[in-house]
Amino acid sequence: MKNNPTIEELQNSGNYELIARVKHAHIKEFVLRQVMQDKKFIPPYMIYQTLLFLGSVFFLTRAIVLAIRGNAEFLIVTIAAVIFSLTILVIIHELLHGLVLWMTGAPRVSFGRVKGRFIFYAAAHHHVLGKKDFSLVAFTPLVVVQAVTLLGIFIWYPDPMVYFPVMVMCIHSFFCAGDIALATLFHKYPGQEVYTYDDQEQKASLYYVTKQKINSVLS
Repeated sequence: MKNNPTIEELQNSGNYELIARVKHAHIKEFVLRQVMQDKKFIPPYMIYQTLLFLGSVFFLTRAIVLAIRGNAEFLIVTIAAVIFSLTILVIIHELLHGLVLWMTGAPRVSFGRVKGRFIFYAAAHHHVLGKKDFSLVAFTPLVVVQAVTLLGIFIWYPDPMVYFPVMVMCIHSFFCAGDIALATLFHKYPGQEVYTYDDQEQKASLYYVTKQKINSVLS
């Protein structure tokens, strides 16, 4: 099994080139650039996300209509799902990132929030990740939460409680958009390897690629 390069090798061996230094405070802008540039992975996910958004609008509208007609149970469950998604689900999402970081060998995982923004992250100081490990870290919350909510839909249908997993699934898909966008960076350089690590002192993530002629996307 091929080992990831060390920080020293990435910075000083001459075999790798820095392609992005992303301050955590500017992660949203960097993610949006990746979304605009990627033509392979983002479009299918946007279709998936749009379908879930339309579904959430439908179920929310139906819950409101039913409440107006005297059955508020669906709306109460929907509101509970939204509150859960914007609080507890955020913690679950980041803990799943952190768990997989630890499973990839990170000795210590920390969690943070971008001040003034609804942006949270899990980070492992100077823990180098390649494409395979990063993909595992990025996609685990999406797979786990969507699988659990799908199971909940099958269990609770047609009970009003089915609105809870439906709304959680829809809202969580938006949480994962940034993870998907960051993962696309590992597929931009065919035939080359991309590596990343977090630097908690700089409060940034750095991305390197095996050295060839490339276009820098330094932020």
